[in-house]
Amino acid sequence: MHEFKDRPDKGEGSDHDSMKTLSSTTRKLSHEGYVTQFKALKNGIKSLETHEVYSPEEVKIINFYRFEGESDPSDNAILYVVETSRGEKGTLTDAYGVYTDQKVSEFVQQVEEITKANTNPPIDGRPEDQEAG
Repeated sequence: MHEFKDRPDKGEGSDHDSMKTLSSTTRKLSHEGYVTQFKALKNGIKSLETHEVYSPEEVKIINFYRFEGESDPSDNAILYVVETSRGEKGTLTDAYGVYTDQKVSEFVQQVEEITKANTNPPIDGRPEDQEAG
């Protein structure tokens, strides 16, 4: 049986290590081209770069990350990685729990295409759902 220390994504300085906080994840995504910040409105999300407004039908959420504050519930957040039908790429942040933004929650529920990228590669090259024989 493999332990976490044997996983390439769990070591010091690994990709996993660089995405432990909201700010480090946002910085990494920015380097990958997700530079726009979006703000939820009643009728969609607004790009803070171009000021374009996108309806849920014009948006794909290609990944999301949940962050939990160790001592302060106000640090709880979900970071959504967003791509629009017009090629704009960026992030939408929402607090969760007591501090959730209802507009973000309602918008995300209306988006038809939401995926969660596998951030933990298989240990030995097999897909995670395939047992060793």
